[in-house]
Amino acid sequence: MTNLEPGTAAPDFTLLDQDEHPVSLSDFRGRRVILYFYPAAQTPGCTTQACDFRDSLASLQGAGYTVLGISRDTPEKLRAFRDSDGLTFPLLSDPDHLVHEAYGAWGEKQNYGKTVTGVLRSTFVVDEEGAIVEALYNVKATGHVARLRKTLGLAAA
Repeated sequence: MTNLEPGTAAPDFTLLDQDEHPVSLSDFRGRRVILYFYPAAQTPGCTTQACDFRDSLASLQGAGYTVLGISRDTPEKLRAFRDSDGLTFPLLSDPDHLVHEAYGAWGEKQNYGKTVTGVLRSTFVVDEEGAIVEALYNVKATGHVARLRKTLGLAAA
């Protein structure tokens, strides 16, 4: 698995969102996009991270960023996640983890002392032309959005 580097083209994709509508990265050409990959909807860490993005969404959008969350969850589970936590950005379903793999957000990791294969919590910032600006791998759920905002030069939310 190869990690993406700043300056490389972001792999395009089309995935279903929580309402089963197709969403392609290329739909956002001309806008900056934050893609974040998370292990599973409605789990403690993923809920913390999603709510942090939700709470920072207005200022991120004001700075010209669109936020997209990607997990292996079904659209039905993503709908429940959106509804239970008032999430106001698209959540995309990648059940076969092909997009995860294209971004290097799938691989071996340590889980409770065991090596397992799964989602590597990762975030990517894509510029208006579709190039990777930031590729952040193995991020922590708690405090990640604040650190991302600092990396992007945005004031605290």
